[in-house]
Amino acid sequence: MLSIIDRYIIRKFLTTFFFMLGIIMLFAMVFDISAKLSEFISNKAPLSGIFLDYYLNFILFYGNMFSSMIIFLSVIWFTAKMAQDTEIIPIWFSGRPLTRFYRPYLIGATVLMLISLVLNHFIVPWANNNRLAFEEKYYSDEMSVEDYHADYPGNQSVYFSNYTNSEGQVHDFTIQRWNDSNEVVYFLKARYAKNYPGTNKWQLKDYYEKDILFPEGTLKFGAKKDTVFNFVMEEMAQRQTIAETMTFSELKNLISREKLKGSAAVSSYEIELHQRTSYPFAAYILTIIGVAVSSQKKRGGIGLNIAIGLGFVFIYIFAMKMTTVAAINVGFSTLLAVWIPNILFSIVAYVLYRFAQK
Repeated sequence: MLSIIDRYIIRKFLTTFFFMLGIIMLFAMVFDISAKLSEFISNKAPLSGIFLDYYLNFILFYGNMFSSMIIFLSVIWFTAKMAQDTEIIPIWFSGRPLTRFYRPYLIGATVLMLISLVLNHFIVPWANNNRLAFEEKYYSDEMSVEDYHADYPGNQSVYFSNYTNSEGQVHDFTIQRWNDSNEVVYFLKARYAKNYPGTNKWQLKDYYEKDILFPEGTLKFGAKKDTVFNFVMEEMAQRQTIAETMTFSELKNLISREKLKGSAAVSSYEIELHQRTSYPFAAYILTIIGVAVSSQKKRGGIGLNIAIGLGFVFIYIFAMKMTTVAAINVGFSTLLAVWIPNILFSIVAYVLYRFAQK
């Protein structure tokens, strides 16, 4: 059963969070509009699309991404304000255990964490798909892929030298297959290759192919040929943000396919998957730290508490960047890379909690 003080703290928690979220997102939108408005106008982007397809989804994505940090700052802000107004002193001296004081904070953090989890795994990917599609149509630079190489199921490797989405075809398209003895049994090269959108049908131009069969092989060449492959262009030419547009199950399937190809992007996709859970969970840790550093009245006032809070935020972001870079470039476990900052800050939260008890 929630007491009056519980409801008071939860209400202060949620209202402060959404107020700070609105202010931060408003500033983010102003900076983004100043950078992209001229391109939107020159490309004749519809006004309704700018606000509904782009900026509404922009708020969902970035607001949810930084929600744990905003939770942290919100807790510090309103708790420090309560401490300055001596609202916390009667609670501290009521004789109740410190855990009772933390309970409404953890309830508020749980509500926001559950919302963030649902957004991360199901709603934000859909929003990102609309946002990035709008951005690609009315703002983004041309997408290009160079020197693509990947191994595919069926003992085959695929290579091409260049692709741009405006041209819609690849250059120097090469396929090579080999048998279980690692001997090459098929080779194909085309000057140009184009995938029909939404299908696995391809058109080759200026091609030649060779079947290497014992004791003799066949060689074919021609100006144009329609054929079918077990891969599509969308798998090969992907923006770095492709994982952001996929739900949990879609991202898991993408990781499985990329592992079969030996893709170097697997680590980035796994980090994106794990972060969708680790970032919301950080709300608990940062809430405990926020209460511990701001629940006592300080000579420097609220400003000192905010400064301490920003210091923790920068350290957390730095730790996350360090571990994710290690996972991508050094081969460090992606699961550990994403969760190590939370583990380290959990220890910090426990120490600060024990210190607050004294």
